[in-house]
Amino acid sequence: MTVPDMVGTDSLQEQAHRHLLMHFTRNGAFGPGGKPLLVLERGEGSYVFDTEGNRYFDGLSSLFCCQIGYSYGEEMAAVASAQMSTLAFNTNWATAHPPSIKLAAALAERAPGDLNRVFFTNGGSESVEAAWKIVRQHYLAKGEPQRVKAIAREIAYHGVTLGALSFTGVRPMKEPFGAAPIPVTRIANTNRYRDPEGHDEAAFCQRLLDDAERTIIEADPQTVAMLIAEPVQNAGGCLVPPEGYWPGLRALCDKYGIALVADEVITGFGRIGEWFASSRYGVAPDLITCAKGITSAYAPMGAVLVSDKIAEPLYEDGRMLMHGITFAGHPVASAIALRNIEIFERDGVLENVRELEPYIGELLNGIKERVPMVADVRGAGFFWALELVRDAEESRFSAEEREKLLRGFLAGRLLEEGLIARPDDRGDAVLHLAPPLTASREELEEMAAKTEAVLADASQRFYEG
Repeated sequence: MTVPDMVGTDSLQEQAHRHLLMHFTRNGAFGPGGKPLLVLERGEGSYVFDTEGNRYFDGLSSLFCCQIGYSYGEEMAAVASAQMSTLAFNTNWATAHPPSIKLAAALAERAPGDLNRVFFTNGGSESVEAAWKIVRQHYLAKGEPQRVKAIAREIAYHGVTLGALSFTGVRPMKEPFGAAPIPVTRIANTNRYRDPEGHDEAAFCQRLLDDAERTIIEADPQTVAMLIAEPVQNAGGCLVPPEGYWPGLRALCDKYGIALVADEVITGFGRIGEWFASSRYGVAPDLITCAKGITSAYAPMGAVLVSDKIAEPLYEDGRMLMHGITFAGHPVASAIALRNIEIFERDGVLENVRELEPYIGELLNGIKERVPMVADVRGAGFFWALELVRDAEESRFSAEEREKLLRGFLAGRLLEEGLIARPDDRGDAVLHLAPPLTASREELEEMAAKTEAVLADASQRFYEG
């Protein structure tokens, strides 16, 4: 059966309903008798436009990906065209090409410590799985085959392919798919809201590190290969680490011979105001996983940055790296990623994030002061979350209440207001905001005003004052 080349909004809605399986979506909620599907067809600056001409401020950077917004398409298209007319494709399997070589060197130059080796992937889940396989091969080469376990944090998201899903700590995403192929033990995350020691930075940090060390010991340190964590954890709502936390993890991993992996699929490439957030938090991990912002989503790509120490035995005579991905390091994607780095430096993208980070905090804390439902504001750089509560005692919403608030009300009301943001449910009601890194002061004010209007309406409906 062929699909006719239909045009128009109604046709797209119908074709989407009949043919498109959307990711992490209740597909049955859309289509005949359901809600209309948001179909975006154009972007400009920090804004996207749907097929009916409605404009939305992209307060999520298209899932933390579009770091530089939507106005660089012609420049990226020129780079892609030049590469396609030169060498449209080649693998990195025992051959290479100039774009991937130059990109690997550019990433190594900007990474902390001795992360001088780069393994390319197509996205975040692939990066996490590749990191695990590289770490395992490191320990096998070093004569430590018993290191088969990993440690990750509660509620953390590290991907949903079966290997990466092992590290993810969001249970509803895991349970339908059976036992994880990699044994992973959980440690506490850095959510200080509601924590009795949350306002005591030193005590909170020490307790987290003590918990991590106790977990390592209980798992048997000689069997643990890696500890993986995001510098700022996304799931749960922008969980910022206390001062000293990342250097503490580095010290623990060094003490027990464990590889420290920073998952920077979200926090990398300027989201926190640095090329890699690990630098901001004072640590050089053994590996960094990244994706999303590496091309500012102008092409799909990911990477694993690997330290000289971890990579060293993989260069021994006769030893093969037993992992490969056909399209990883694609020459067109690599050329786009190189131009993305040039744009960051030419247009002062990191500087914009550093300059406006305090202002975002000021705007969002202003909402907290005026809207009773907003109980906590947390984040860094251009990566923020607001936690929502049901009453003056700051009680959590029940699962049924979260369903009505987040999916039943906020999802639609945000779009009515012309704002794309992310209501999230990991047991707490959270609203994520992560604007493009090129957003201006005035655009951030618009984002905050739209957020406040929506949450003020939500407070009237759901908050029991």
